[in-house]
Amino acid sequence: MSLADKFSPAPREVRLAGALTALPGLALLAIGVVLVVEFLGQEPVAGNNVYAEVAYYLVLGFGVLACAGGLLLGKTWARSPALVISLVLVGVGWYAAGPSSQPGFGVPIMIAGAAVVVLLFRRPSRAWVLGQEEGETEEEAARRGGLEGRAAQREPDRD
Repeated sequence: MSLADKFSPAPREVRLAGALTALPGLALLAIGVVLVVEFLGQEPVAGNNVYAEVAYYLVLGFGVLACAGGLLLGKTWARSPALVISLVLVGVGWYAAGPSSQPGFGVPIMIAGAAVVVLLFRRPSRAWVLGQEEGETEEEAARRGGLEGRAAQREPDRD
């Protein structure tokens, strides 16, 4: 058993999706830092609130990093937000590559977003999120209630 398997119960696909999901979060934090550094010594411009813009990028960046960290640590709650982030990235990449005529930026962004979607829908990822046991089908795991159902089976009655 590798160190990564001891650290996180998630399959390799989920951990890789978490690492890829962290990239846009880090990019958002970098944009926030660049904006602060760029506008620190300048006179304020009417109608331009750079600090609100920086706060927006930082909140989004930390939210995306929280989802990435959740996937890396094997938390099932992080799967749905990470999928939404990935689908938004596919759209951003399409817009950058197509209408904005920036394929150098758009194509890698689209590929990263699509890779996360594919990784999170592969069989090991689905089995992990369902709490599927050895020899059990996905339908049986879903009927049992997935991870919550397995946890309920392990807990003694508290009546």
